[in-house]
Amino acid sequence: MAHNFKTDLTVDWCPGCGDFGILTSIQQSMAELNLDPLGVVMVSGIGCSGKTPHYINVGGVHTLHGRAIPFATGVKLSNPNLKVLVTGGDGDLMGIGAGHLVAEGRRNTGLTIMIYDNEVYGLTKGQAAPTMPLGEKTKSLARPNIFTRLNPISLALSAGYSFVARGFSFDMKQLKEIIKKAMNHPGSAVIDILQPCPTYNNINSMEWYKERVYKMEDEKDWNPVVTKENIKDADQIFARSMARAQEWGDRIPTGIFYQNTAIESFPVRISKNVPNYLQIVPAEQRISTADGYTVVDAEKTFADRLIG
Repeated sequence: MAHNFKTDLTVDWCPGCGDFGILTSIQQSMAELNLDPLGVVMVSGIGCSGKTPHYINVGGVHTLHGRAIPFATGVKLSNPNLKVLVTGGDGDLMGIGAGHLVAEGRRNTGLTIMIYDNEVYGLTKGQAAPTMPLGEKTKSLARPNIFTRLNPISLALSAGYSFVARGFSFDMKQLKEIIKKAMNHPGSAVIDILQPCPTYNNINSMEWYKERVYKMEDEKDWNPVVTKENIKDADQIFARSMARAQEWGDRIPTGIFYQNTAIESFPVRISKNVPNYLQIVPAEQRISTADGYTVVDAEKTFADRLIG
């Protein structure tokens, strides 16, 4: 059964914003994977990207600035059977939320995290975001940026994400395929999505990106995937991916930088310590009677941990 993942709300981003391409790519990805809307949850933070769950016909949570990943982690761990997506801007996820981004790389919970990367804080009038290079001066800045640039790909790889990719909002065909692979990946995925902000960033325009982006999958020798079969080559593949992540300027690579399917997800690790965790997930467990009285016997549950 095909589902409609569009809501009836008017999409009110600025004309020419890259968010439109990202939204369409997400909706097409869900439709082509034939997902059940009741089995998908989208979590966002603050900013232009934070509106994304409003426009997609699945469960949605619009959370606090920089806190989308902790919310999403709780959702996923309460029910590992859900597809859980995070949408956040470069300021949201690479600034105030950077610590949570790094922590999730260690957990590998199974989230699909999409970074809307336009180098500015679009909703708060174009201040320099963490992905803006040192010395760059957009029309929204009174003086050149005085901070150095964070590289989302390098950071995600260093943090331990088992799926790391980059897309371009005006190449929806490629971006859609990346999102589909990320959602089907058993561990956590980060997708850095390059997009123009026509209102505040007059440098990194659609034309600017189109002159520079190229697809790594077009190269015959590019293979960023680690499996149990080629695990002996994992270090070499990782080093190659990290080296490619440093490329920026006249040529900007897009596509999958790294994918490791041999790393166990956090829910699988938990199941080795908590019997039946994956069979009887927390979200489906009964915790009270119809009258509201608890059915949990705390003393019995924690019997082996009581002191005295």
